[in-house]
Amino acid sequence: MLLGKVIGTVVSTQVYEGLQGVPMLLVQPLAKDGAEKGAPIVCADGTRMAGPDELVYYEGGREAALALNPWFVPVDHAIIGIVDGVEAPNWKGGPA
Repeated sequence: MLLGKVIGTVVSTQVYEGLQGVPMLLVQPLAKDGAEKGAPIVCADGTRMAGPDELVYYEGGREAALALNPWFVPVDHAIIGIVDGVEAPNWKGGPA
């Protein structure tokens, strides 16, 4: 699993069957110390509860496609859960 921070939303006019009602969020991936890592990505929000500035954990690839209901929909990344807190040495990722 990977850590990221929700930085925005994505709105589409055409939605693949099976993804209706699934929010698409823009997520900034984070390194193990909480620093930004790479470019933002689009994640399907499997929790349907994540919001702006929340720390989330997500999965990519085949695991992301299997994480949603119905499973095996065409997504590259899916949010699996919302992080309540992080306790780690040198964590720079903010108040989460």
